[in-house]
Amino acid sequence: MNAHDAIERRLPAADAGGAGALGDPARRLHRLEPAELLYGRLLASAAAGGEPVEARFRIAQGRSQKLPLGRWLGPVDATDRAVLAHAEPPVLDIGCGPGRHLAALAAAGHDGLGLDLSPVAVRLARARGAEAILRSVFADVPRAGTWRSALLLDGNIGIGGAPGALLARARALIAPGGIVLVETEPPGVPTRRVRVRLETRAAISTWFGWATVGADGIAPLARAAGLEPRATFAAGGRWFARLERPR
Repeated sequence: MNAHDAIERRLPAADAGGAGALGDPARRLHRLEPAELLYGRLLASAAAGGEPVEARFRIAQGRSQKLPLGRWLGPVDATDRAVLAHAEPPVLDIGCGPGRHLAALAAAGHDGLGLDLSPVAVRLARARGAEAILRSVFADVPRAGTWRSALLLDGNIGIGGAPGALLARARALIAPGGIVLVETEPPGVPTRRVRVRLETRAAISTWFGWATVGADGIAPLARAAGLEPRATFAAGGRWFARLERPR
């Protein structure tokens, strides 16, 4: 989700209390939608150039932040380019969203594939010239074990609320000697599982599992998943880690 794969999410059938429970006034005042449907509507509306809709990504009993739809739908910026410079093709983009990273790689002549659970995101990625499929990272993935790089950017280390399992899956999908590029939170942010939802003025999504991992917390998770931390770096006010599968 990016936050924008808010959406590898195993959606719960019902909320389990806490912020967003039935007594929450927000639940009474907003239309409740599955996260992937609300996310898709927001992407489609923003891509069509309609009236801007402010959407937010809220952590249960915690802060919220603006969903950067414009950045996801726009071209890569200097920070994205600096990170993609570390990627060796072929590249697997896990939670590719509308495909800005894949489009930049394709324009440079690099092979890549995106995975996303949003049909709208996959359609938008393909419209930009990227190859993308509607698929969970935990399902059968084409060319498993042969990808030279895997991307977990825009907050996608949070997918499913289990970063250790996600990193282990990414390791299985890349070739020996391949790398995983992960965007993290800044140093000092704890590794924790959280419940999050998408919000607009008119609708809210179901709560779903997510996780946060700080730049200083990625190394132990990586090692437990069989990956070697090679570098942690900042670019454009964002933090990233380069992890490698041993040969």
